[in-house]
Amino acid sequence: MMSGTTFAPKVVLQLSSKSNPISMPVIGLGTGGALNDGDVVKAAIIEAMKVGYRHFDTATLYGSEHALGEAIAEALQLGLISSRDDLFITSKLWCSDNHPHLVLPTLRKSLQALKLDYLDLYLIHWPMSAKPGNSDNWPYAEEQLTPFDLKGVWEAMEECHNLGLTKSIGVSNFSCKKLQNLLSFATIPPSVNQVEMNLVWQQKNLREYCKEKGIIITAYAPLGSRGTKWGTNEVMDCEQTKQIAQAHGKTAAQPLEC
Repeated sequence: MMSGTTFAPKVVLQLSSKSNPISMPVIGLGTGGALNDGDVVKAAIIEAMKVGYRHFDTATLYGSEHALGEAIAEALQLGLISSRDDLFITSKLWCSDNHPHLVLPTLRKSLQALKLDYLDLYLIHWPMSAKPGNSDNWPYAEEQLTPFDLKGVWEAMEECHNLGLTKSIGVSNFSCKKLQNLLSFATIPPSVNQVEMNLVWQQKNLREYCKEKGIIITAYAPLGSRGTKWGTNEVMDCEQTKQIAQAHGKTAAQPLEC
């Protein structure tokens, strides 16, 4: 997710109707970090709103939902936004809650943390399930994993949408094969598939498949998440990146934000 302005372009999600379109800003700010410092996250979100960000991405795993909720409340007080409807808020269902009976209560907990009545987008974070209560033990050992009931979980996601608790639903880290399985029974198709995508990991086949099915791809780690335990330096250190930046008189990150 990269920097932008209030006037950043938007895409219309698959669930939209002509009378009630769901528009998602194509540029947003991810709030997952290595330290999960709430004060730092909140301050970053406030500054981001000042320069025009309106799409914010969080997740149960990130531990940033409370900070984002506090930032939204402060932004309303400061007049940075006129209403909650000015924002597009995404959150995600973590693996230890990836069970049909836990989807709805987990979303309600996220909404409580965010102090919101609804999300704009709710995603299945990973196509896998872990034993409940193991949210902090990532990556999981084999004995912590459980069979993933995708059909049951997706039915619960659809219920969340039908109850008005999220305007749209989607997935994250799903391959073409997993999307094909999901689409074989979904009553409401996923609006979004959020995956790692950047200059050195372009996901061509997945992009083509999602385009064919009307699923919007959103990219995380567009700069490689340099400095985190899950990230890589390959994007910023890529020779093509450096050459493009030098040709335009920019830093290595700036061409990738365009």
